[in-house]
Amino acid sequence: MVKIIYEIVPHDGGWAYRLNGAYSETFATHDQALEAVRIVMAEQQVGDEPVTISYQDENGRWREEYSDGGDRPEVDMIDDYENGSPAQA
Repeated sequence: MVKIIYEIVPHDGGWAYRLNGAYSETFATHDQALEAVRIVMAEQQVGDEPVTISYQDENGRWREEYSDGGDRPEVDMIDDYENGSPAQA
């Protein structure tokens, strides 16, 4: 099973969530970014209809595979900031 881990981080004068180095839009507050990533995480748990998917792999080759619509990733979040400040150790 695939595991996806989002991070809540300061970004571009505000806050964002990040996945594999890619940032979401910038939110004005930590709480807004936190709520946004919670919504994204919940949406990833919703199953879909069975389909055949096409994608390009890391070597540039096109692949096809069947997805039964129920194979959802495990999602988690890292938030080292509490109320917009670094968490205390």
